Amino acid sequence: MARVRRAAPAGRALIEHDRALGPVLVAGADEAGRGALAGPLVAAAVLLRPGAAGLERLERLDDSKRLRPALRDELEQEVRAVAEAVAVCVVAAAAIDEIGIQAANLTALSRALDGLAAPPDAVLLVDGFALPMQGRPHRALVKGDATSAAIAAASVIAKTTRDRVMERLDAAAPGYGFAEHAGYGTARHRAAIAQLGPCAAHRRSFAPISRAA
Repeated sequence: MARVRRAAPAGRALIEHDRALGPVLVAGADEAGRGALAGPLVAAAVLLRPGAAGLERLERLDDSKRLRPALRDELEQEVRAVAEAVAVCVVAAAAIDEIGIQAANLTALSRALDGLAAPPDAVLLVDGFALPMQGRPHRALVKGDATSAAIAAASVIAKTTRDRVMERLDAAAPGYGFAEHAGYGTARHRAAIAQLGPCAAHRRSFAPISRAA
């Protein structure tokens, strides 16, 4: 009987990508919540040593959007256990309204990277964006959360952190279903906005909210 080959874990290829960069340390940054109608934007950065022992604990790693919530929670703990450093930057809805989502996104990613205090020889990777305010050289990596272990790890931290924030907002503002849809523009969320009007957690600069206000 022919032996069935199992696909290699996605995280293995992500780790190999970062190992191939050569330097001892790789920092990755990603965000969660950019397109939501409510709640904060959360950026995270993770500093990994790709050649370190124990990094196989991240072999189940993948783009956080492709992971089950329970697995994301498990991987958050694994990332925090093996990472050299983890940093998070949260931008509230009111600040997003004040400076705009693009500026909020780029600023949060840059601040998260700064929070790592990575050594000068570390490679800095960002999922999809160049950061004009980042003083250190860095690389914008398209689909970085499906390419680099450091960025994928950051995507997990950003997503799990933001989900917990949205669960607290759900308790503070019941009726909108924040714990279910995390503030994104689902049919249920839009129906709740039409019925209840926007709450303090909503981004009033976003068209669906400004029209409902």
